[in-house]
Amino acid sequence: MNGDSLTYLNGFGNEHESEALPGALPRGQFSPQKVPYGLYAEQLSSTAFTAPRAHNRRTWTYRIRPSIAMEDFAPRPSNLWESAPISQPAPPNVMRWDPLPIPEQPVDIIDGMITMAANGSAHGQAGIGIHQYCASASMDKRYFYNADGELLFVPQQGRLLALTELGRLSARPGEILVIPRGIKFRMELPDGPVRGYVCENYGNPLELPERGPVGANGYANDRDFHYPIAWYEDLEGEFELVAKFGGHFFTAPIAHSPLDVVAWTGNSAPYKYDLARFNVMNTVSFDHPDPSIFTVLTSPSGTPGVANVDFVIFPPRWMVAENTFRPPWYHRNIMSEFMGLIEGVYDAKEKGFVPGGMSLHNCWTPHGPEAEVFEKASNAELKPERYKNTLAFMFESRYIIAPTRFALDTPARQKDYLGCWNGLKKHFNPAKP
Repeated sequence: MNGDSLTYLNGFGNEHESEALPGALPRGQFSPQKVPYGLYAEQLSSTAFTAPRAHNRRTWTYRIRPSIAMEDFAPRPSNLWESAPISQPAPPNVMRWDPLPIPEQPVDIIDGMITMAANGSAHGQAGIGIHQYCASASMDKRYFYNADGELLFVPQQGRLLALTELGRLSARPGEILVIPRGIKFRMELPDGPVRGYVCENYGNPLELPERGPVGANGYANDRDFHYPIAWYEDLEGEFELVAKFGGHFFTAPIAHSPLDVVAWTGNSAPYKYDLARFNVMNTVSFDHPDPSIFTVLTSPSGTPGVANVDFVIFPPRWMVAENTFRPPWYHRNIMSEFMGLIEGVYDAKEKGFVPGGMSLHNCWTPHGPEAEVFEKASNAELKPERYKNTLAFMFESRYIIAPTRFALDTPARQKDYLGCWNGLKKHFNPAKP
């Protein structure tokens, strides 16, 4: 139940099946000559037909009308939602932003999507778009699907209720919601205005990372991922279907709700996950492992071990490392990092990085704890410590993350971010080891 009244199916990537009416799901085959209840059979393929079985994602739907029952698309303004490639050069500077304001006038989550950065290419099906959504209204008679990538929602303020073709899911701050490429949905705001983050993944679908030497247990467990049960709308009237396609937006009139799937079976479906279920692995001796050990989901690239994007969290946890500088160390990295803060304080940035805020540290751009954090951690009494008032995350990618013109020019950008390292002192003394 996870704090809401909906019931879910369990298990990441399982071959789920669900029906809103008894007997609506055909047995023993996918495409009978006549489907029960006079429904239409329609397959959704999130991967190529010939993708290996372990990576093949598809779902059969049994719906009141096939999806082609609609009018032609026409171009639609995109507002501040952009797609890769970003036209202007990406400066190798550290950058940080305050939370973007939630609009006072009615704005739904599609019009309230603001692109902060992106990499790769939506056409080339590689890389990601990174957005912050700020919305004050539910989608009214409007439905949406994204042909460019799957959408990973990370709520920071307010609860989302996603009404999708395959059912309903609720996600509050501390949970995530993933809607696969091409799945139609309408987003409602049951508790009022919302703000959060979105990773638009142009590349391979997100999957659970390998555990390696950790073994069979730990990290995110398959059983904790929740999928919707079948639910449908049988509505007729004047509705709008919005599509993001090839980096552009289009709109089409539709005379019925496209959320008319009465039954479905398959392994490509929206899902949610409670980040509190993540089983953290950490050191029990000295030093601390690379942040990759906090990876919840990954989109692999063509190079093994080098991700198109990793979704990494820094959740509440115990720190017990002996004789160790405990905050993240200073480093330069071949990967590029975009961070957000859901709640509390991030241990490497105790000031200036607030819930709803964002930071960007691109590849080979040096970064690490601010000056005050370094001094505090270098002289702290080392004892078991519970990091409890924190939940940060990172989108980490093999490609340079280019900020948009909006991100570079918005007043929310902290032009003095580099100043948090100004207090770093020279401690070098060749006479004293």
